[in-house]
Amino acid sequence: MKIKALAFVGIPVTDMKRARSFYEDVLGLKVSEEMMSGKWVEYGLGNNTLAIASVGPEWKPSDQGTGAAFEVEDFDDAIKRLKDRHVRFAAEPFETACCHMAVVQDPDGNKLIIHKLKSENEKGICS
Repeated sequence: MKIKALAFVGIPVTDMKRARSFYEDVLGLKVSEEMMSGKWVEYGLGNNTLAIASVGPEWKPSDQGTGAAFEVEDFDDAIKRLKDRHVRFAAEPFETACCHMAVVQDPDGNKLIIHKLKSENEKGICS
């Protein structure tokens, strides 16, 4: 088997209205497609797709599951916006040799990484 691309990142949620408010109003994502009578919503992110879904007991949220990372233009501004909206942080902002990161949780506890890659002149050794 040869994997040729990432199809999408899917995040299970329990309450679509609450989840959409978080992903659209707090994170600012724009809906690219809605399916299954609103039980599946997709957001286009560059060449990738993020989907949220409430499809039943066979796919439930987990605070140990999703590992989607969002690349942001302005890390400090993104963190301020999230804190102003009282978003839960599973890991406060931290820095590595390559990037700045923080881990937040959506209303169901799914973990999402807020990420900003450092410019070439800011980077240390990234290995």
